[in-house]
Amino acid sequence: MTSKPLDYENLNENIKKCQYAVRGELYLRASELQKEGKKIIFTNVGNPHALGQKPLTFPRQVIALCQAPFLLDDPNVGLIFPADAIARAKHYLGLTSGGLGAYSDSRGLPGIRKEVAEFIERRDGYPTDPELIFLTDGASKGVMQILNTTIRGASDGILVPVPQYPLYSATIALLGGSLVPYYLEETANWGLDVNNLRQSVAQARSEGITVRAMVIINPGNPTGQCLSESNLKEVLNFCYENNLALLADEVYQQNIYQDERPFISARKVLMGMGLPVSRELQLVSFHTVSKGYWGECGQRGGYFEMTNLPPKTVEEIYKVASISLSPNVPAQIFMGLMVNPPKPGDISYDRFVKESNGILESLRRRAQIMTDGFNSCRNVVCNFTEGAMYSFPQIRLPAKIIEAAKAAGKEPDVFYCLKLLEATGISTVPGSGFGQKPGVFHLRTTILPAEEDMPEIMASFKKFNDEFMDQYDEYAGYSRI
Repeated sequence: MTSKPLDYENLNENIKKCQYAVRGELYLRASELQKEGKKIIFTNVGNPHALGQKPLTFPRQVIALCQAPFLLDDPNVGLIFPADAIARAKHYLGLTSGGLGAYSDSRGLPGIRKEVAEFIERRDGYPTDPELIFLTDGASKGVMQILNTTIRGASDGILVPVPQYPLYSATIALLGGSLVPYYLEETANWGLDVNNLRQSVAQARSEGITVRAMVIINPGNPTGQCLSESNLKEVLNFCYENNLALLADEVYQQNIYQDERPFISARKVLMGMGLPVSRELQLVSFHTVSKGYWGECGQRGGYFEMTNLPPKTVEEIYKVASISLSPNVPAQIFMGLMVNPPKPGDISYDRFVKESNGILESLRRRAQIMTDGFNSCRNVVCNFTEGAMYSFPQIRLPAKIIEAAKAAGKEPDVFYCLKLLEATGISTVPGSGFGQKPGVFHLRTTILPAEEDMPEIMASFKKFNDEFMDQYDEYAGYSRI
């Protein structure tokens, strides 16, 4: 029989190379078990509302009115919605040309891009141009757009932190580029060493790869570290010296669980470095409504901001964005609400602050509960989650477990995570899906399960882990840290 164009053997080879572990084998097995009636705790993806986080009231009120504008004509609308939500809904509807059902500009609504620019100026102390801000369907779409703009072929490399969020490895593979890894140092709380960057670039160049851009994820995913100002300066100088564009994934900037290293944007540090770096280094920064205390993953709202990109490049990026006509309009309004929330004196301000602070304070406690829980387990060591939404413990697997995994045709950390899932219903992601040093094994889990459930989840994990290790004789050969 003649093979057909969409038969597997005839597919684009880049599609086959593309892997996305967050929704990979473990997730599919968890979904099967759930269908069979087993209770599954999906900690594989940073999806706050799916794990019980309540939506913030004010933005949902505004969106409800924008989605059903006829409610604004109801004389009783003020009995249900606060006056500031009504005013804000009218404001956003006034920015559209036909309401939420109409396409917007391919870059997003100009009025909301202006609000994003004002947010960036308040955050960083330096103005930005709304024309250099594109609203997107989540930060992921923005990352894909910029990588698509950057990668010209297999000899073009992108420096990516390892462990990394598989959006980067998957997209680079899909676009036919080359991922150039730089390893974060686990024993230094997942710190970034510029010497390692130099080695990675030198190695890539020796292999004929042109390194064109560097990715930072700050706060880190899956590692949870926060970059210091001095570390960011090192990175920016390195990119300047090596003629690299910097892609700053800053989607977790609201998720900070310690006071020593607050979030500082790459753009703020860049602008403070002065000429010539501040005028010449090319930077693209990404943000989203999916994370922080908003957690509005399903809304798919994000933006990217471009610094020092020439006008002709911006025109080309706009051309490609226009192929999709328009980003999701309701999500654009969510973005406007995120960057321009209720202010002191507004009717909804106190409730908004109480809800958002409550979420962040609980996340900080959950980060500590999870870190302590992992460190109480045999053969498990875990750095504290300084930021973002994840814990990334190292699982020190004895040789006999590694042999059993090999016999089962599985990577050792995949084998471990599958056994964990079957025994406890806890769905995680193996560290191999993010990249890790050879012979070192991890898993990633979110810190998002409800705070009241966290002790039971960690007890269940500890029971499984310690009993699993007990099945093998070599546990005693591993020291605790």
